[in-house]
Amino acid sequence: MKKHFLRFSVAIFAFVFLAISVSAQDGAYAITNAQIVTVSGATIPSGTVVLRDGLIESVGAGASVPADAKVFDGKGLTVYPGLIDADTNLGIPTTPARPQANQQNRQTSNSNYPAVLRPERMVSEKLKAGDAQFASQRNNGFTTVLTRYPDGIFNGQSAVINLAGESVSSMILTPAFAQHVTYRTNRGGVFPTSLMGTFAALRQMFYDAKRLDEIKKMYAKNPRGIKRPEADPSLEALIPIVNGQMPIVFNANTEREIIRTLDLAKEFDLKLIISGGQEAGKLAGRLKARNAAVLLSLNFPKRTLSEHKEADPEPLRVLRLRAEVPKAAARLKRAGVKFAFQSGGIKNIKDYFANAEEATKNGLSKADAIRAMTLDAAEILGVDSQLGSIENGKIANLVVIKGDIFSKDRQVTHVFVDGKLFEQKKPSKKKAAAKSTGGGTAKTAQVGGTWNLTIEPPGQSIAATLVLNQQGSTLSGTITSDFFGTASIKNGEATADGFSFDVTLSVGGQELNVSFSGTVDGNNVEGTATSDQGPAAFTGTKTP
Repeated sequence: MKKHFLRFSVAIFAFVFLAISVSAQDGAYAITNAQIVTVSGATIPSGTVVLRDGLIESVGAGASVPADAKVFDGKGLTVYPGLIDADTNLGIPTTPARPQANQQNRQTSNSNYPAVLRPERMVSEKLKAGDAQFASQRNNGFTTVLTRYPDGIFNGQSAVINLAGESVSSMILTPAFAQHVTYRTNRGGVFPTSLMGTFAALRQMFYDAKRLDEIKKMYAKNPRGIKRPEADPSLEALIPIVNGQMPIVFNANTEREIIRTLDLAKEFDLKLIISGGQEAGKLAGRLKARNAAVLLSLNFPKRTLSEHKEADPEPLRVLRLRAEVPKAAARLKRAGVKFAFQSGGIKNIKDYFANAEEATKNGLSKADAIRAMTLDAAEILGVDSQLGSIENGKIANLVVIKGDIFSKDRQVTHVFVDGKLFEQKKPSKKKAAAKSTGGGTAKTAQVGGTWNLTIEPPGQSIAATLVLNQQGSTLSGTITSDFFGTASIKNGEATADGFSFDVTLSVGGQELNVSFSGTVDGNNVEGTATSDQGPAAFTGTKTP
């Protein structure tokens, strides 16, 4: 009797749990009366998008609204496919102190190569789940990213992920999209210590991978009389690359880097993608001939010298670079090169949209700029059957925007990731009042003093002490933590509702440039610390 009761209880529990799980995913939404930029087809001036079970159920001017749908009136709003950032380090925990270069070969691995030359690393194995870590990106309309390791010459195998999910498996769209390479050197006297050495090491490893593949095939066909091939995960990870089965992404910006990469790709017949590509416009013809795609960075070069009238003028090559980089997108488009936009480590995401608009002022159409953020990105990343446009049956990744997508005054009102709704916080009355005030001098928040901060990169919690010295709107001071030691802040500024500053931190023997931006409410602060490894939320309190 007890066994029957237990089985019955378990069955009831399982049924209830399943019912709760299904009902949590069974929400239906309808956005009505909105302009719909489908990207794959014509823009719908006023229509309806219906979402159900994480997918787009219907879209069109005459799409009917289901009775069970939660309805949003989209009058005055525009619905776009969720934006795709085509090269990031999001979702990867901040790396703790790394071993010195002369200890790198002692790390646990079957590889015969130093840690910087290990392409077998897969970012999908280190991803951290959780919606909160991606709030900043979603608040700006991004729903999907390509993410990779930031370190090493081989940056490992990247993954395409959606920016929501309480489990890693629910986030991942493509667990191993491409191998990534950055032209850098090794430290501590361990080869390769020069860029020429790095290039030589890459070529040799590609040749060794091709040879290993040939030996493995021969051995599999008839092992008798043939020495058993040694197992080397680094070379084995390169076999799909040299066989053209997996793309390889080279981070290359200068004309010389891109030429060198094109020559290498031709030598080994690689499936090539360029990331960065500041001077890719100069080589659009060669890129097209190689059938190479470009993940084009919108982190445009800025003037770094003082604006003071007595400052030395910038070199002519720098001025030319700043003038030419915004033209790259239009040149690639004219040549028929497939490209997607990526943030490229932008510290202020507003620059992403401002620079995309700058590209439209230099010959790229706005429609093509939007495609580079959505469908073209999805096509390069191999997920265009799921994402990138607003079509029936595709994943319900959408962003709803009030105002022009490129405008500084745009407002993201709703974001859907896998059909999950993320409503945006409305601006506080204090901020709204500050924005609406015209003329006069804006008040500056009084933020000087000592702040106890908690910085939360994915999978970690770092305690830090921030000391701010304030003179008017100018801030100086230090930030201290057991994790990264003490560093002086730069470009410190007190704003109307908080503060911002830059700092260079020493993490594991490597320098990490981080930009802090916080909003203060009394003795409390919350904000975002942004680096090349992605954003991290922080909170804190002021010491009385």
